[in-house]
Amino acid sequence: MLKKLAITAVAALTLSAGGAAAAGGENHIEDVDFSFEGPFGTFDQMQLQRGLQVYTEVCSACHGMKFVPIRTLADEGGPALPEDQVRAYAAQMDIYDPELDDMRPRTPADHFPASGLAAAPDLSLMAKARAGFHGPYGSGINQFFKGIGGPEYIVSILTGYTGEEKEEAGTTYYENTAFPGGWIAMAPPLAGEDVEFADGHSNELHHEATDVAAFLMWAAEPKMMARQHAGFVAVLFLSVLSVLLYLTNKRLWAPVKKKAKEA
Repeated sequence: MLKKLAITAVAALTLSAGGAAAAGGENHIEDVDFSFEGPFGTFDQMQLQRGLQVYTEVCSACHGMKFVPIRTLADEGGPALPEDQVRAYAAQMDIYDPELDDMRPRTPADHFPASGLAAAPDLSLMAKARAGFHGPYGSGINQFFKGIGGPEYIVSILTGYTGEEKEEAGTTYYENTAFPGGWIAMAPPLAGEDVEFADGHSNELHHEATDVAAFLMWAAEPKMMARQHAGFVAVLFLSVLSVLLYLTNKRLWAPVKKKAKEA
């Protein structure tokens, strides 16, 4: 009976997944091997610096990151820029100061600017808000094994343009294999070789997309590595504590059990 119920449930999930895919269109999300994945993962400092460069020179023209303090660019575990470079970077952007009633250069204490276009979403939490991996409808099996897939979603969007275009109601749409529905109003932001990296790293399209996606993951979760390490230490501590409690319990009850057996 249980076996029949299990088979029925699996079949229902499969049909639901097929129906959902048919209704919304199958979107291709590439599985990227990021350095920060897994319980022992860490952000690649050089990759984050390259991603910051791609964001600054390309993405920031439309998209903002208003929830990210500029000073965090100097944090360990992040881009880890020298403080003088962070100050120089901040000074390149202006901000309105109500106390001065005028514009002034930003300082590391300020946040990144907001999006310059109303239709351009803020990227502060994009890598966390967007889910890239989906399992059978309602089960989230892929998310359990691969993670939520936000950075992979960003990479897939940036590299998923096919070159096809169409116009509807005066708006130009671009075919994209990763975007839900298959068409997106954002023109391809990256073409490859958009920036020149100081470390000589490849600036092909996929590398640029991967670098900026890693940077946006850090922007959304700057303390992710610290939490993972703290969680690992906590699990290790609880494991040792469990063993000690087990041995202590055996030692405390050993005389009682011995008396019970003799009786």
